[in-house]
Amino acid sequence: MTRSSNLADLLDQISADRMTTTIATLASDPMAGRRVGSTGGAAARAWLVDQLTALGGEVRTEEFQVRAVPQVYDAPTVTWGDRGGTEELVFGRQVAIHPASADTSGIRRGPVGVAGRADPAGRWLVVPAEMSLFDAYRDTRGAAGLLVRRPVDAEGWQFTMLAGPDPGPLPVLTLDPDTHHAVLTAAAAGDGWLAGATPLRRDDVTGTNIHARLRQHAPAGVGLLLTAHYDGVGDHPGLRLPGASDNATGVAVVLEAARILTVALPAGAGLSVALLDGEEVGALGSAHHATQLRAEGGAPLVINVDGAGRLDGAAAVEAGGPAHRLLALLDQAGRHTGVPLAAGPVASDNRRYGGAGFAAVGIGAGMGGYHSPADTPDKVDPATLGAIARVVVATAHLAAAAPATLPSSIGDKR
Repeated sequence: MTRSSNLADLLDQISADRMTTTIATLASDPMAGRRVGSTGGAAARAWLVDQLTALGGEVRTEEFQVRAVPQVYDAPTVTWGDRGGTEELVFGRQVAIHPASADTSGIRRGPVGVAGRADPAGRWLVVPAEMSLFDAYRDTRGAAGLLVRRPVDAEGWQFTMLAGPDPGPLPVLTLDPDTHHAVLTAAAAGDGWLAGATPLRRDDVTGTNIHARLRQHAPAGVGLLLTAHYDGVGDHPGLRLPGASDNATGVAVVLEAARILTVALPAGAGLSVALLDGEEVGALGSAHHATQLRAEGGAPLVINVDGAGRLDGAAAVEAGGPAHRLLALLDQAGRHTGVPLAAGPVASDNRRYGGAGFAAVGIGAGMGGYHSPADTPDKVDPATLGAIARVVVATAHLAAAAPATLPSSIGDKR
């Protein structure tokens, strides 16, 4: 790589093709969706350690414990019927298992009823869309289970969650809107039945962050920390969830920015990378790391990337902690690179760093279909990868050389 401190030269070195290759690797079958504590997550971690080592970084891993990670261990068989006939529901599209569900491997069959209206004994209770799951539990004595409505993405897939409420006492299945409407209509008419199981266990696992120090910062120099989570929600039996946009894209951007910045930042500026595990179960990896940084007395400027799949208008930016200067630098970088930025929610690891008192910004340009089989590498927009990488590189470059106070039009939304 050509060594240059000129920002235009650095931006020219950004390669969308290289980032696309990273995404294809992380979203491939051997990575199995990269769930925390899984063999796929371990495969992704080993590959990422190699990438950071190749950049000349001082690389280490740090483990932390994660309790009760939901794991669908068998594709659920769910059938329902009414006077019009019988239908076996398609897992991932028409039916899925709610993360608050009890674990039941055996099929439960019973008539369908409406939660809060029907005698619950022996029935699968359909929860109306306007009723919360908490309210639905008020009268479930002897019920077979609960059926709740869940939206689907543009390709008809349900959204998969790992973080959520503690398991309840009953099986809970989620139905797509059309199926939910049909079953609710049958239940209200006193017709219909359902048979299904909820094979969902909860595993205590070990999460593992990846840390690389690429440049040691001098006492008077700025320290930069680039972060992205590498974990996904993981595959289900018979159902691939590649996790391309969420968040192989963020990892790809961070690796690309680190590759360029590690040889280009001025003397005295520090650069570290944290590729984080456990974001999908409550941002536990960043919580663990932020606690460590505070104990060590560190004070890096944190730039977190969660989603760089498709830029629709402006990229979302969320600031936390004492981020006024960092936000101003990001704003200047956006204007310099021509990438539109706007204040918006980025509900990811940046919040853990900001909450711990560090100057932190989250950048997000996600796309539809995340947490589902639709989150595939072919849908990622290479131009978006390049745009977000340019913003990160430009922000880091400016942070190492800019004056301490700069105006920002994005707005600090702490």
